[in-house]
Amino acid sequence: MSNQSVSRPARGPAQPRTPRSPEARQRQQDILAIAMDTFAARGYNNASLAEIAERVGLTQAGVLHYFRSKALLLTSVLELRDQRDIEQLGPERPQGLGFLRHLVDTALRNAEREGIVRLYAVLSAESVTDDHPAQDYFRDRYDGLRAFVADALREACELPADRAESAGDAANAIIAVMDGLQVQWLLAPDSVDMAASTDLVVTSLLATLAPERFGPPAAG
Repeated sequence: MSNQSVSRPARGPAQPRTPRSPEARQRQQDILAIAMDTFAARGYNNASLAEIAERVGLTQAGVLHYFRSKALLLTSVLELRDQRDIEQLGPERPQGLGFLRHLVDTALRNAEREGIVRLYAVLSAESVTDDHPAQDYFRDRYDGLRAFVADALREACELPADRAESAGDAANAIIAVMDGLQVQWLLAPDSVDMAASTDLVVTSLLATLAPERFGPPAAG
């Protein structure tokens, strides 16, 4: 699910070079933009450094001068995607019901950024293959997102300790729905309203978890 940012561990020693001149910094951003588009269209395994280099007007050695390896270029693209989400989220993550509403708003916003949604859908599915360089990234992201959504559900529903585990199951359902909606929307955008469907699922789960707070009003 291409939604809000999830905290990630700090990068290890392998990281992109830091360009010194404005021209070099711009070239590095151009490489990232082309790589993001190429990975979204073709996946990591089918996209080649040669293709990316040709599109950006460099040799493969020129691309590697900035990013050292194709795997590092991929992780840099994913981190750029996260940084854009962080900028849109703002300085503080909403809590409880506010965070759940943020998920619906994110689904609405995703309908206006097809490239980002395609990148996430393609690479998240591809990451389950053996030795994929983005596997740890997506595993960590799902772990963090699952915790955020479950915490928001517990806060919004004021769940007692003996029912807190059900929030985790509901969080998995919300994430699965949002990811599945993105695939359907990419294939048939005129037939899928991601925000409306996400809102329906969140509202239904809130009513299930806390009918006294979110269920229909009692008759009479």
